[in-house]
Amino acid sequence: MATRLADYERKAELLKILGHPVRLCIVNGLITKECNVTGIQDCLKLPQSTISQHLGILKAHGIIKGRRNGLEIIYSVVDEDVIRLVRAFMKEAQPFQEV
Repeated sequence: MATRLADYERKAELLKILGHPVRLCIVNGLITKECNVTGIQDCLKLPQSTISQHLGILKAHGIIKGRRNGLEIIYSVVDEDVIRLVRAFMKEAQPFQEV
């Protein structure tokens, strides 16, 4: 029973993290295409510091990862549960790259 409860706690935590509209938008976009902070900022029209804060939260919870490409960091979604959830939930929404 404790293992099942832990699974529910993990899923509930993911839902809380994705409950912010900016993080949900970032994850939806990154599922479609890897991107750096500048690309996300250009699409969302938000300050770089705001984007970085949200990326930090997503990275700290293991939802995304960053890989260095020269001077920039390219982000992608690595949590399969999140990918399935966001794809199902945002089926009709446009990812930020296509705005």
